[in-house]
Amino acid sequence: MKLSQVLGKSLWAYLFNSGSCNGCEIETVACATPRYDLERFGIKLVGSPRHADLLLISGPVTRKMAPRLRRVYDQMPAPKLVVCIGACGTSGGAFYDSYALVGPVDQIIPVDTYVPGCPPRPEAIIDGVVKAIARLEDQENAAS
Repeated sequence: MKLSQVLGKSLWAYLFNSGSCNGCEIETVACATPRYDLERFGIKLVGSPRHADLLLISGPVTRKMAPRLRRVYDQMPAPKLVVCIGACGTSGGAFYDSYALVGPVDQIIPVDTYVPGCPPRPEAIIDGVVKAIARLEDQENAAS
């Protein structure tokens, strides 16, 4: 089953910063430039989680951002995918033992794919998104 059959449209992604240094955001926005052209895969960055099928998260989750992250995740329609970008989101990175952190993203919401790096290259981010899409397609194939 193809992604267009699962979602009925192209994949729309929402970028959420949960406390990062903005290095991952710069690389994620670079994915939309003509050099990497994320839209050629049918993936579009959107400004609202209510329109998004994919949540791209960067940074470790701070205490103030944890409830907001949960709320953003809950606002997304099903089926939803989550890709955690960067070392900070996956393990806390350099801030892993900070008093201000709740922890990595997977302690707050379920994560489908991890993209390691500090910051990861745009190619790695695109690869992580493609792997998340493949995981969703595999789930839909198993269900049908």
